Amino acid sequence: MTLTKIRTASAGSLAAAGLLLTLAACSTPASTQPSSSAPASSAAASSSAASTSAGPCAGVKVIVDSGALKQSAADTSACVSVDGPTVASDVLSKADVKIEGTAKYPTSFACRVNGVPAADFDIKHKGGTTREACDDKNTVSYWALWVKPAAGTWAYAQEGLDSLKLSPGESLELLYTVDNEPAAPAA
Repeated sequence: MTLTKIRTASAGSLAAAGLLLTLAACSTPASTQPSSSAPASSAAASSSAASTSAGPCAGVKVIVDSGALKQSAADTSACVSVDGPTVASDVLSKADVKIEGTAKYPTSFACRVNGVPAADFDIKHKGGTTREACDDKNTVSYWALWVKPAAGTWAYAQEGLDSLKLSPGESLELLYTVDNEPAAPAA
């Protein structure tokens, strides 16, 4: 097996593990979930809280990548100033990233990011097309949440937007995944 095939197999395994974690979280009893139905982000970002510089980020680097959807309305990159560990939903709010959660997990998971995918948008996948109803039934496409430590590699987030804490120097990426592709953030 060549090195390329090993990397591809490893990325596929990572994507499958991420999907299993997402699906497992969806089967958690509702009684253990927050009861608030408020959106995960509602405050507008101030110009001092987030910048779109491409260089090093002293705060938390936020990346939104619509992946195969190719919906530029969702795509963004920002550096958010934080003083210490900060909940991911607050970091996204400071980056002016608008999150709509799912019906069952309104503050933990992202169903739509900056309005993407729209309710009437056809998402093409191996089995045909689907539309995102935010009803927790779509299992072929979703916004995957990734975290990267300051001097590390991307890892699938083990917590939701309302509990994951990020510290200065870390990166957060919301990556739209269809049929487990892309399997991980690009860099």
